[in-house]
Amino acid sequence: MSASLNGDLTARVVVDSSSLPWTTSPSRTVRRRRLHLVGPPESGQVTSIVRYERGSTFPAHDHPEGEEILVLQGIFSDEHGDWPVGSYLLNPEGFRHRPFSHDGCLLFVKLRQFPGRDRRHVAIDTRALPWESEAGRELKPLYSQDGYADRTYLERCRADAPPRERVYPLGAELLVLEGSLEDEHGRYGALTWLRLPAQFRHVPRSTSGCELYVKEGGFSYLRPAT
Repeated sequence: MSASLNGDLTARVVVDSSSLPWTTSPSRTVRRRRLHLVGPPESGQVTSIVRYERGSTFPAHDHPEGEEILVLQGIFSDEHGDWPVGSYLLNPEGFRHRPFSHDGCLLFVKLRQFPGRDRRHVAIDTRALPWESEAGRELKPLYSQDGYADRTYLERCRADAPPRERVYPLGAELLVLEGSLEDEHGRYGALTWLRLPAQFRHVPRSTSGCELYVKEGGFSYLRPAT
């Protein structure tokens, strides 16, 4: 059975994930707050906040169309390594693992949104990356690859930075990691997820400073709700 949650790709979507209830996954010690779903509940395209409880395990599985993980709290593990808070993982098509967490963790996860077997596997400790200056912005590039439209990075917004209009020609997804973000439409606290459609314009700012996860161009691989 197919389902749709925030499947209209032409709409601006804002979800305060902390206000959502936790729902159980096939592994009862792993719970999730779904932000976006198009397709069957357990095999569709999905974006979620995922919580592994202490001692959680998940059966070994493949990742058709890839998986992206950003570790928000704790340590996420699989047979390939231990991934502490700040770790960024892109597991492409063909990747298989058996994840677990000894002490529990909180993750931002995107599934089935990265088609292409020639995508490279990425495992980065974002805390070790330097901030880079790009057009007056402070960024930590996480993933981009020739032949693919999506680009993922962290962005730091300083409290004293002058507001500047931003345009997203191919649309964008944002997750507030720390602090709060503001624009002419509202204020967005930590773990608020925004999806902004193609050609969206706004003037983001932060009175206290904030850090964001940003993905541009990912709409190219999203299926709209039918």
